[in-house]
Amino acid sequence: MIKIIILGGGNVAYHLTNELLQNDAVNVVQIYNRSIEKINCFKNSASITNNLSEIKEADIYIIAVSDNAISELSSALNFKDKLVVHTSGSMALEEIKSTSNKGVFYLLQSFSKERKIDFSNVPICVEAETKKDLLLLETLAKSISKNCYQINSDQRKSLHVAAVFVNNFVNHLYQIGQEICDQNKVPFEILLPLIKETANKITTLSPFEAQTGPAKRNDTKTIEKHIAMLTKNQQEIYTLLTKSIYDTYGKKL
Repeated sequence: MIKIIILGGGNVAYHLTNELLQNDAVNVVQIYNRSIEKINCFKNSASITNNLSEIKEADIYIIAVSDNAISELSSALNFKDKLVVHTSGSMALEEIKSTSNKGVFYLLQSFSKERKIDFSNVPICVEAETKKDLLLLETLAKSISKNCYQINSDQRKSLHVAAVFVNNFVNHLYQIGQEICDQNKVPFEILLPLIKETANKITTLSPFEAQTGPAKRNDTKTIEKHIAMLTKNQQEIYTLLTKSIYDTYGKKL
């Protein structure tokens, strides 16, 4: 059984802790967070603390905090022959300043506290300094997910940038779409089947093949009408994306 301590109280830490507490292959020895209130919900399932001097012994110490806090927190975790890992997509393995063995356990998913996650489908990217530690992280990953990948720090940074485009930026465009609907008293839910079809389509087609719309067709009259309807900020985003799509397909049609 793998002994684990989780450090953090945000969305990633919350969901990962819930998942590992139900995992028969894992013993969640302790949960740490600066604000004890954020982890009080786990007090009946594991030992909790907000004092780094009380951190217990474990096989893996999983740091699930903001990127800016990784170095400082990890520098306090110096355990001989133990493994300290972070869960960041954008930070290198070397960001860990502990004298312990170092690794990365990156969950490539969007986590919101209110929404339950099916971990069996979450891609988990692992990295470690030694083969032994890499096998340990793979064992942990495969105990909760069907999708485990060995990804180095440079690859993970690129993957994280790609994830920002396909997740964070796309969600922001959903928000703009909802604003336009709300301003014109149109139910946003009318767009949900289109959103689902667009997402499902790229499971069988490449994004390049799946692209449709006025920018790809260079339908200038429609584009001009759309721009006239939008706020200044929306116009800038619309124009930038339209140009990117046109530049991608204009030379290839």
